[in-house]
Amino acid sequence: MTGGTSGIGAALVRESLRAGHDVFATGRDAGRLTAFLESCSGPGTGGGRAYGAIADAANWDQTRDAVAAAVEAMGGLDVAVANAGFSASGDLADGDPEVWRDMVLTNVYGPAILAKAALPHLTANRGHMVLMGSTAGRKVYPGNLYTATKWAVTGYAESLRQQLVGSGVRVLHIAPGHVDTPLWKEAPDAAIAPESVAEAMLWALAQPPGVDVSEVTIRATGQEF
Repeated sequence: MTGGTSGIGAALVRESLRAGHDVFATGRDAGRLTAFLESCSGPGTGGGRAYGAIADAANWDQTRDAVAAAVEAMGGLDVAVANAGFSASGDLADGDPEVWRDMVLTNVYGPAILAKAALPHLTANRGHMVLMGSTAGRKVYPGNLYTATKWAVTGYAESLRQQLVGSGVRVLHIAPGHVDTPLWKEAPDAAIAPESVAEAMLWALAQPPGVDVSEVTIRATGQEF
């Protein structure tokens, strides 16, 4: 799982561990990753085991090495989660082009290279590829490049699903609405807990082999869009 040390990613890791699954998380900050993995062990954290490695989700070599490390640590790979992503401040007139580049690489290129690295293992195990999108991938905001990256994820998920028909690999696109994380500068109109997103993912992954839940949109009750 990319971007697994905070927000939705941390909730995905913790809820997966509580469900008894082993999890391999990546992050870019060594100190944060180490502290997070240490917090995921001990009483009350569940029956699964947490592993991790430093990796930039937008770096092909690091992503490929992280997938290899996950396979070695856990003995295989059943689920790959492209969760890493962020939103740049400003609009298309006053935003920072350098930050735009990082955002596009993380949000759009990142899921593609994770899939490329993970697909041989997912195919062998008839596993799941999970892509974290957003309700912003269904709605246009004036001058907002982040929404364009999430539109890209929406399209990429369906393109990948069609490519993998017949392989046994299922593709799950999760599109959360407003999620209650510290990243908000101003409180949204309504927000769900990140644990709710994690529970939705685990529900979709638990469906029998003949059932393919390919998209889940999850919002807080009362969210405007």
